[in-house]
Amino acid sequence: MNFWLLCNFVVFVLCVMFAGIFIPQILLVAFKKDLFDMPDERKIHKGIVPRLGGIAFTPVICFTVSLILGITMLVGDSRLMSLVEAQTLPLSMGFCSLFLMYIVGVGDDLVGVRYRAKFVAQILCAVFIIMGGFWINSFHGFLWIDSIPAWLGWPLTVLYIVFVCNALNLIDGIDGLASGLAMTGFIIYGVTFYLLGQYVYAMLSFASLGVLVPFFYYNVFGNPAKRKKIFMGDAGSLTVGLLLSFLSLHLFTAPTLNLGGFYCNSFVVAVSPLIVPCFDVVRVFIGRVRKGNNPFLPDRTHIHHKLLSLGMPSRRAMVTIVGVALFFSVANICLANMLNITLLIILDIAFWALANIALSRAVKSCDKNKVSVPA
Repeated sequence: MNFWLLCNFVVFVLCVMFAGIFIPQILLVAFKKDLFDMPDERKIHKGIVPRLGGIAFTPVICFTVSLILGITMLVGDSRLMSLVEAQTLPLSMGFCSLFLMYIVGVGDDLVGVRYRAKFVAQILCAVFIIMGGFWINSFHGFLWIDSIPAWLGWPLTVLYIVFVCNALNLIDGIDGLASGLAMTGFIIYGVTFYLLGQYVYAMLSFASLGVLVPFFYYNVFGNPAKRKKIFMGDAGSLTVGLLLSFLSLHLFTAPTLNLGGFYCNSFVVAVSPLIVPCFDVVRVFIGRVRKGNNPFLPDRTHIHHKLLSLGMPSRRAMVTIVGVALFFSVANICLANMLNITLLIILDIAFWALANIALSRAVKSCDKNKVSVPA
């Protein structure tokens, strides 16, 4: 088997195994210490469910990647080490930002952290990543813009990282949705980096994918009555959002991507896996502002809330949204060579807007029918 393929496979399997061991222990501690996410009128779940699943993510990822790196050095194979050395600065700063976000997320899940403090921490995480050399230095033709100067690229990068982290956090409203969308992104990024020969980032992508697999099982199929269900919490959603933004920024810095003989635009591959959570948050925020509401206050206007209002079961709604995200990614990557990417993104926006308009009308019609039925 190819050395790099073996490394990525082992990293993935070990992360699945370690997270599968770690998460049940978190469940035991959560029930002993009464650390639960209590249901209310806005939440979908019933019963008491711990929201500490994300505590497993960062330690498992860092431990596994470090373990594989150490083992390859012990057996005298320096190929992996040489790639890490070439990326020492961005990886060091990336892990600094990851641990900072992890600490803030854990603190929020355990005792609560004010949103202003979380924003400050997210901005600081973005600064670390910029210091590592990853920032939006080009739109690769989107809006007919190529090169972007540092004075504009740096604040854009901060805004981008904060936006992606919060987009994934805010769409985490039904079982498996945030983790399903993130897994789609990590698969696309992992395959892309592997085809590009960026094996360290491929390992990071597949390690992140691996920790989400057992979490997805406990989150979607776990039974609260048997104390087998768990949520990822902010420690999970914020760190996963940071990892997705970090990996996508690495693609922003690359020229046109050669994916095994198939050439694709860097901007398209970087942003396509993030379209669904980002588009949904923008739509929700615009809707709240139009109604005169605080855009940061929670409500029931996200895409999954609309599907649930139509009577769609939670699991089917999750599969539908993740399927749409996968469709956007694959379609955009395939069409990037045929269409101008600005036109392509406009078509994405138009498709999303029309789909949401149709969905909103269906929800209103469904509500009217319910009201018209005599008691």
